[in-house]
Order: sequence, then C-alpha cells, then structure tokens
Amino acid sequence: MDIASNEGLDLVLMSSSSTPYVCKIMDYGKYKFDAIKKEKELKKNQKISNLKEIQLSLTIDTHDMEVKAKHGLRFLNDGDKVKVVLRMKGRQQAYSKNAIEVVKSFYNMLSSVGTYDKEPEVVGRNVIMIISPKK
Repeated sequence: MDIASNEGLDLVLMSSSSTPYVCKIMDYGKYKFDAIKKEKELKKNQKISNLKEIQLSLTIDTHDMEVKAKHGLRFLNDGDKVKVVLRMKGRQQAYSKNAIEVVKSFYNMLSSVGTYDKEPEVVGRNVIMIISPKK
C-alpha cells in the first residue's frame, strides 16, 4: 500500500480466492473508464436481429402474396428474420399439404435474399416457417 500511495496509484485486489491474495498497482479510474469504453465499442458493433411475422391464409391471392413478399424482402434486407404463419380455419385443416405448398411458394419469392432457418411445418392449425437473411 505504501508503494501504491507513493506513486499516486491504487492497490486493487484482483483475486481474493487464491492464497496469497493477488493484488495489482494501477490507476483504478482509468481502468474503469477503459472497461466502459471497450463495452460500448462491443455493443456498437453487434447487430440485434428482430423476428418479424407475416401472416398468410390458405386462400390468399397472388397479388396479396406479392405485397406480403415485398414486406418480407424489406424485413430481410434490414437484417431481420421473418416468421411466416399460415393459419388454417375449419375445413382448411384437412388440406395441410396445400398450406405447405402456399408457404413454399411464398419462400420462392424471398429465396433471393433469405434462406430457411426452419422448414415449413404444421403446428396445430398453423403452418410455421422462419426465414433468415443471407449473409
């Protein structure tokens, strides 16, 4: 502690669990400042990816699907993942194969900028697919 006070620095305990204790002589204020600066730099470089949802129906028309595909393209170009949900009502549940075909044709519209993150699958009365942007 005398050496640290003579140099105008701090004595910092690095590891209290070891025997003998591990201490370091340093400027603690500068150390904290550098740690905060490094943490901010790491946060700035990471991209947060959101999950956007697009809902379809089994009886969707081609123009309506094209409009939804434009939204999907915009989401994928922004770096977000797209969750495609096709909800089947009533008697439509008997035609789940047709629903999967509709979802796959929707994927074909987005295949230039996205890839399957999760293949289309029937979950209850929904067909769910997740598309992630190509890198």
